[in-house]
Parts: sequence; C-alpha cells; structure tokens
Amino acid sequence: MSDQARRGKGVLPALVLSVLAFSLVQTSVVPILPTLQKDLDVAGSGITWLMTANLLSAAVLTPLLARVGDLRGRKPVLVVAIAGVLAGGVLGGIGGSFQLLLIARVLAGTGGAILPLAVAVVRDELPREKVTGGVALISASLGIGSGLGLVATGAVVQHFDYEAVFWMGAILAAVAFALVLLLVPHDPVTAEGKADPLGALLLAGWLSAFLIAVSQGNDWGWASARTLGLFAAAALTLALWVVVERRVASPLVDIAMLAKPTIAVTNTAAVLVGFAMYGAFLLMSNFTQTPKAVGYGFGASVLASGWMLFPSAVGSFAAGLGGAALIKRRGPRVPLVLGGAATAVALGVLVFVHGSPVDVVIASGLLGVGVGMAYAAMPAYINASVPVQQSGIANGMNAVLRTVGGAIGTAVTGAILAANVKQVAPGVALPTIDAYSHSFVVAAALAVVAAGVPFLVKPPKMSMMTTPIVTQDGEPTRAELAGANA
Repeated sequence: MSDQARRGKGVLPALVLSVLAFSLVQTSVVPILPTLQKDLDVAGSGITWLMTANLLSAAVLTPLLARVGDLRGRKPVLVVAIAGVLAGGVLGGIGGSFQLLLIARVLAGTGGAILPLAVAVVRDELPREKVTGGVALISASLGIGSGLGLVATGAVVQHFDYEAVFWMGAILAAVAFALVLLLVPHDPVTAEGKADPLGALLLAGWLSAFLIAVSQGNDWGWASARTLGLFAAAALTLALWVVVERRVASPLVDIAMLAKPTIAVTNTAAVLVGFAMYGAFLLMSNFTQTPKAVGYGFGASVLASGWMLFPSAVGSFAAGLGGAALIKRRGPRVPLVLGGAATAVALGVLVFVHGSPVDVVIASGLLGVGVGMAYAAMPAYINASVPVQQSGIANGMNAVLRTVGGAIGTAVTGAILAANVKQVAPGVALPTIDAYSHSFVVAAALAVVAAGVPFLVKPPKMSMMTTPIVTQDGEPTRAELAGANA
C-alpha cells in the first residue's frame, strides 16, 4: 500500500467524525428546547436564541475560517474549528444559566467551518480516484449526524439532566479533535493573498442582520420596525459588501466565482435543500410529540420521536455512498436532481398520509436519501468548477447558504404553524393539522425547485476533480507525488 493510500485511510475517518460531531451538536438542542425553557425559566421567544446564536455564529465564521484555511493551511484552522465545538460542549455541560448556554452555542458555531475545510483536505490528501467518494461521505455526514443527534438526545434526557446532552457532544468533539491532530497531515499552503478585514466585517454585518430578522420575525412581527429595519440593513450591507469585494486586491470572497453559473445554481440548491431539511426536522419532531387528544400526532417522547426520525440518518449514509457512485458515472447533476425529488416526495407523503408512526418513519428515510444525495452532489459541483486554491471558501459559502436556508425554513414553517392554531385547553393553543399540511406543501414545493435548478446550466466537467493539484510555485502537492510514486 502506498504512503498516500495509508494516509488517506486515516484522514477520512477523522474528517467524517469531525463533521458528525458538529452536526450532532447543532441539532441536539432542538428536542430539549422546551426542557431548557422550563429549567432555565426563560420565555419561549428567548429560548430560541440558543438556535439563532448557533446558526448566526456558524454563518459568519464558516467563510472566514474557510478562507484562512485556503491562505494559511487547512489543518490548523480545522483544529480551531473543532476546538470551538469542544469548548462549547464543555461550557454547556457546566450549564447553570441561559447566558452560559448562549455563549456555548456561539462557540459551537465555529464547527460550521469543518465541512468546507474537510472537503478541501480530502481534495488535497486522498488519491484522485477516492476524492469524489470521500467528499460525498463527508457531506452526507451532515445528515447522518443530525439524525443521530435527535435519537441520542432523547436517550440521554431519559436518564440524565440536560447538561449531559452537551457533554455528549463534547466527548465526540474531543475524539475528533485527537484524531485530526494525529491523522491529518500538515497541508501545503495553496493560495496567496492577504486578510480582508473590511470584507469580513461587512459579510458578518449583512449575515447577522438577515439571520436575526429571519429568526425573530415570528416574535417581533414580520411588519415590525425592528424586522423591516434589519432586512433593509442587510440589503444595504450586502450591496456594499459586493462593491468592496469586487474592488479589493485580495477579497475574502471572489464575487466573480460566486457568479459562475454552476456555482450560482449549486448555491441556490443549497438554500432550498437547507430550507426543506431544517423545516422538515422541526415539523416532524413537533408533529410526533403532539398529544393524540388534539386529533393528530402520537404523543411521543423525545426519544420515541428521535427514533422515528432516525431513518433519515440511515438514508443519508446510503445516499452518500450511492451519490458518489452516480457522480463518478454520470456527474453531479443526476444525484442533485434525485436529491431534490426524493426530498419533495418525502414531504409530499406527509401531506396526505400521517396517521401512523410508520408513515413518519418512511418519510424520514426518504428525506435522508434526498438530503444525502443533494449534499453529496453540491461539493462535486463546486470542486469541478473552481481551482483548488478557492476550494475552501467556495465550499464555505455553500455551507453558509445551507445555514441561511435552514434559518429561513425554520422561521417560515414556524410562522405557518403559529398562524393556524386552535385552543386545546385553557391557555394552551396548538397548530392545526392544516397548518402542518401547508408547511409540508411549502417545503416540498421548494424541494421540487431544487430538483429543477440543475437543468438551468450545463453540468460541470469532472476533470478538475482529477487534474493534478499544484502549489503556487508549480510543484505537485504531496498527494500527487505519492500517487506518482505508488
């Protein structure tokens, strides 16, 4: 076995576990928000900041850390990103106050950069014939970790306090941290350039304004001065950011790269799939835990609800492997189309058939297949469209837009549920079954659009995924040299 093959075998498990750790930590809080609200004595509108803070931190830090990785080497930045997840888990495990948990969730948001950094490492380190499969497995790990997080959280809270959920994430992050330190080689710096502090500040500004407005719109009112003011501020700051990035010598994000048709289509799909996945998890978790006396739902515990959604993790894993094989034979368009279609079918099924837990289990499995296929295809689109020097930031912006789509998805579905409620007990109002049906229709419709957007452009040639990767001085990287000497 060549040195490169041995290195690749160690690198991929470390990267997959790192992505799993972040995705598990990100979703593990969702099922216990009601418990946290009660234990910490926080208003319902306030407790949602535990999700908002994490999404916001991930959205802002992902492109920044991905770009630093392109400029200064991926491994050290990857270590920092995992360390943030670990620190967030430890701080959350200490617990005790809402403020401490909020800081913990912000720290854990650094893990958003793990995916684009891991994709770039795979492109650098694995044998060329293994890159597509490695990237697909890493991307599918997002869906796998999300599904595992829901089940594991339910199992933990049945026997322990909420702090144990954070310790669970911390332990997984600690193992990933150690594996990355031991198994991921120090990579060559593949890009030249300087920091872009103004671009970073403006990017953080418009993302923060937009995500806060989206996340809090249900509580503040979508037509309130605060919400509309933040949307206006986001639009203005976004326009200014584009102007600055087009003029600066070494931009944080190359706007011309984002404008490439294949990149634009892939990023559009990222928003749509992110909307559907995050919205579906929220809807299915709430639906299954609704008491049967309301006329729908199953009165499931957190653990039982998690098991009903667990097939999404299995589906994501299977689809990641199948998607990699499809990409090698047919390119990334087919799995992206199939991913959007499977997601739409999963959500469409629940519009008409939702009377049994089996219906949710089947829909969850289909959802996992759809998300896994789409997540495997998107990095393949990007890596076939940009040089390796831009791989980190290009995949980073795609990850950001998935997060943005997820924030929009949870906000929109939450607004639909909140607008259609019925009184089930004195002081207790729950969404109607029509509210859930309408939400599933909206998410399914956007998944259909995600399946259609790949036809707007020609699929990229996969040759860039397998062409020799060279450093700035024209010398081949370690991966190419090892492959040549094998």
